[in-house]
Amino acid sequence: GRVVRPQNLILPAITLGIRPLAVIVQLTRSSLLEELSQDYIRTARAKGLSERRVIWKHALSNALNPVVTAVSGWFASMLAGAVFVEYVFGWKGLGLETYTALEQDDLPVVMGAVVLIAVIFVVINILTDVIYGLLDPRVRVS
Repeated sequence: GRVVRPQNLILPAITLGIRPLAVIVQLTRSSLLEELSQDYIRTARAKGLSERRVIWKHALSNALNPVVTAVSGWFASMLAGAVFVEYVFGWKGLGLETYTALEQDDLPVVMGAVVLIAVIFVVINILTDVIYGLLDPRVRVS
C-alpha cells in the first residue's frame, strides 16, 4: 500500500482548499467589519472592555454565523471536488471508487456512494445547527 506523507498532501489540499479558503477569509473579514460598527460594540468599548475581549467575545461570535453557513455549503463542492482530486492524483478512496463504478455501470456501488454522501450531508447540517446554538444562544431550541 501507499504511505501517506505530508509532501503527498500538499497539492491535493491546495486543489481542494484554496478557493473555499479565500471566500471564507473574505466573508469573515466583511462580516467582522460589519459587526464592529454595531452599537453594542461601541457600548462594550465604552464600558472599558479590552479590544481583544470586544473582538473575540462579542464581535467574532456574531460575525461567524454567515461564515458557518458558507462553510457548511462548501462541503458539498469539496466532496464533489474530492472525486476529481482522487482521480487526478490516483488516490484510492470513495470518489475514485464511485467514478470507476460509474464508468462500469456498477449501480449498487453508485447507489451506496450516493446514500453515504447523503448521510454525510445530513450529519454536516446537524453539526451546523449545533454550532449555531453554540455561537448564538438565541437560536437554541428549548
